[in-house]
Amino acid sequence: MNLIPELIERFTAIVGEKYALRDIQDIEPYLVEPRDKFGGKTSLVLRPAHVEEISAILRLATETGTAIIPQGGNTGLVGGQVPDESGNQIILSLSRLNAIRSIDTSGNLAIVEAGVVLQKLQGAAEQAGRLFPLSLGSEGSCQIGGNLSSNAGGTAVLAYGNTRELCLGVEVVLPTGEILNDLRTVKKDNTGYDLKDLFIGAEGTLGVITAAVMKLFPLPKGKGVAYAGLASPGDALKLLSLAQTHAGSSLTGFELMPRIGVEFSVAHTDGVRDPLQQPHNWYVLIDISSSRSAEDARETIEAILTEAFEAGLVEDATIAESTAQEKSFWHMREAMSEAQKPEGGSIKHDISIPVARIPDFIAEADASVLDLIPGARIVSFGHMGDGNLHYNISQPVGADKQAFLDRWVEVNKRVHDIVRAYKGSISAEHGIGQLKRKELFETKSPVALDLMRRIKKSFDPAGIMNPGKVI
Repeated sequence: MNLIPELIERFTAIVGEKYALRDIQDIEPYLVEPRDKFGGKTSLVLRPAHVEEISAILRLATETGTAIIPQGGNTGLVGGQVPDESGNQIILSLSRLNAIRSIDTSGNLAIVEAGVVLQKLQGAAEQAGRLFPLSLGSEGSCQIGGNLSSNAGGTAVLAYGNTRELCLGVEVVLPTGEILNDLRTVKKDNTGYDLKDLFIGAEGTLGVITAAVMKLFPLPKGKGVAYAGLASPGDALKLLSLAQTHAGSSLTGFELMPRIGVEFSVAHTDGVRDPLQQPHNWYVLIDISSSRSAEDARETIEAILTEAFEAGLVEDATIAESTAQEKSFWHMREAMSEAQKPEGGSIKHDISIPVARIPDFIAEADASVLDLIPGARIVSFGHMGDGNLHYNISQPVGADKQAFLDRWVEVNKRVHDIVRAYKGSISAEHGIGQLKRKELFETKSPVALDLMRRIKKSFDPAGIMNPGKVI
C-alpha cells in the first residue's frame, strides 16, 4: 500500500514541490543502507530546511497517523534509517538543515544543525583553532543529527567519550510538533531532568533532533602515532596500561588489530602497506596528542615503547615520522571494515567488553565460533582502549557466501551469549535499529524494557516516530 495522493499533497505543501521527492530515481538512494541488509519502499522523501517545517510535518503526521523515518547521512549500520516494505512511511531527510550557527572559542562550543556533515564541523573547528574530536570512517558523509541519534563512537572515545559526552544541549521537534529548545551552552545545569539524554541514542524514535550544542577542545600542539606488533591480546592489554600510565589523558587512541585484518587491508586497499618487516599475530595503533609540543608527544610515545620492549610486550614497532605517515597508519585501521568485503560474506558484531576481560573474551569467542563454523576467519579489531570490538567473521575460503550469511542469527547468538556472560554490550556504537531489536529483548531486564516502552508511549502516543526500530 502507498500513501494516498491527498496526503502526499498535504505534506508536499509544507516543504514545496522542489523538496518533496516522488520520482523513484530520486528516492532510491534514500532506501539503500550501506550493508544492503535492509531496504524498504516509500512514495515520498521530504527535505525541509527549517525547524518550523519539521514541526508542521510532525504535527500533520500525528494527526493522520503517518509514520516518519528521520534520516541523516544514511550511513547507519543497523537499518535504523530506512523505511519498511509497506510503502506508507515517509522519509524525513535532515540534509538541508546544514548550518553551523556559531562557534564560540571562549566557551569551546559550536551550535550546529542536524544536517551538518561531521567532516564540515571538524574543518570549521580547526579553522577556528579548535578540535572537534568525533572521528568515524564515514565522517565525509555522516551528519551530526545521525551521530547524536545513534550516540556514535569512533576512534577518539578513549579520550573524549561518545557523542553523548560531546553534547551540551539539543533542539528537538516532538511528534506533536512542539519544539523543545534546550540549546544550553553551560556545562553545569542541575535544573531537573537532563532531557537531551533521552533523545541522544534514541535513533529518531522519540523526536527529531534539529540542532545541538557540541563541545570543542584546544587543538593538540603535537601528535605521535606508533604501530607495534605483539604476540597476543594479553600483551596488548598490558601495553594499554603502560601507555595510560605514561600518557594519561594524552592517550587519544589505542586500536587492536589481528594479523588477518592487516592482511585484508594490505591486499584490498590502495596505498596501504604493513610498515613492519615481519608479520606478527597482533598489532596496536597508539595515538598520543600533546597539549605541549610535538617533542613532548614524541618523547611520550618513545618512553612507552622503550618500556614495552624492555618488558617483552612488543616484538617490533615504528613511529610515524610525518603527518603523511600518521595518516597512512590510520588508513590501514580505517580500511579494515571495507577490506573484508572482497573476502566474501562477513557476519558482524559491534560489541563492548570490560577492558580487562578482552583477552579472555577473544579466546572464548574464537573457540566457540570455530567450533560452529570450522575454517571461519575471525577479524576481531577495534577500540581496545574503551572496550569496543568489531568482532567480524569472514566466511571460510571457498564457502558459499549466501549459505554462510544465512547463519547470521545463529552466529550472532553464539557470540552475544558470551558477551552477555562477560557483562558487556551487544551494541557498543552502532545502535539497535532493526538489526538488534529482538536481541535487545534478551539483553535488557523486564523493568528496563518496560521503562523504555513507557517513555516511547509518553513521547509518541500515535507511534509515528521511526516505528519498528529499537523498541
